[in-house]
Amino acid sequence: MVSTSKRLPVTVVTGFLGAGKTTLLRQLLLHGGQRLAVLVNEFGEVGIDGDLIASCGFCPEEELDARLVELANGCLCCTVQDEFLPTMTKLLERADQLDGIVVETSGLALPEPLVAAFSWPEIRARTRVHAVVTVVDGEALAAGHVVGDADAVESQRRADPSLDHLSAIEDLFADQLQAADLVLVSRSDRLNSEQLAAVTEGLRSDLRPGTTILPMARGGIDPALVLDSDTESHLSAVAHNHGHEPHDHSHVAMASVVVQRSGQWEREALEEALRQLLREQPVLRLKGRLRQSDRRLPLQIQAVGPRLECWYEADRLDDGRDVVRGAAPRARAESQPTEGLELVLLGAAADEERLRRAVARL
Repeated sequence: MVSTSKRLPVTVVTGFLGAGKTTLLRQLLLHGGQRLAVLVNEFGEVGIDGDLIASCGFCPEEELDARLVELANGCLCCTVQDEFLPTMTKLLERADQLDGIVVETSGLALPEPLVAAFSWPEIRARTRVHAVVTVVDGEALAAGHVVGDADAVESQRRADPSLDHLSAIEDLFADQLQAADLVLVSRSDRLNSEQLAAVTEGLRSDLRPGTTILPMARGGIDPALVLDSDTESHLSAVAHNHGHEPHDHSHVAMASVVVQRSGQWEREALEEALRQLLREQPVLRLKGRLRQSDRRLPLQIQAVGPRLECWYEADRLDDGRDVVRGAAPRARAESQPTEGLELVLLGAAADEERLRRAVARL
């Protein structure tokens, strides 16, 4: 259970109608091992996505009203003050009973205004954006289309007369990609290797440097790649398990690189070095901490794709366990914390040696 003093991680899932957002979300809720609250933004009177999520059994029925919230009339990015902030405030009343929040946006919602809303004074001290995940329809893209069912998307537009950013579908798609920290290509099992490579290459021009593209079939992505996990040992376990699975073009074997360095580090210099690393190297997830002799609390370090966030906060494990390696509890005087840097980087197994060489230069 997360203390109310912790900032709840928020994962934003965006993508057009039919791309596979709800399928992904159901998998995360059922297999992520976390108590999550879900905010679903839909257009029109019928909350189909909300019904699909509610029926998957991710939480006891008596908790549904508190953990699943639907905003069915309006675009989150257009109604931040009137609808989004009151909704988040209500969810945060139960923050001590949650591990995180997932927001599934309508495909017509602009992601950036929503992400910016988490900087509003009412909620910025209690939440942090862990990642923006954009789901794209690989089968449609391979056929030369941005969406699989353009008529359905156009009907979604007409379902809400208050929508005030009637941008072209292609422009909205570019916005979704530009906001992404991670792009998941759904229906990748229906593509051959050449088609998947062409789709991946076609997406890159609209992405920020460091954004990872991963194939996905039927929502099957490891939750630790999308949600904030409690420990770095969890990430290492993910990499270990993936590395022993059969490889095909719809699944990428993963590897982890562990960094443990003693000595002094300046926060600003470290953050700049990490940002450069994330821009230039194929890092999917990065997590760790920096202990400084002049700080009582360690600097927590978190990155998904190019999104890096660092903040001072107590370790999640209260028994003194080594967060990176999952070692046995160790004694540490609070007044004299051990100096040093501990990181875990997660990337494709094929990039493991490249990542090792890159972190050796930190």
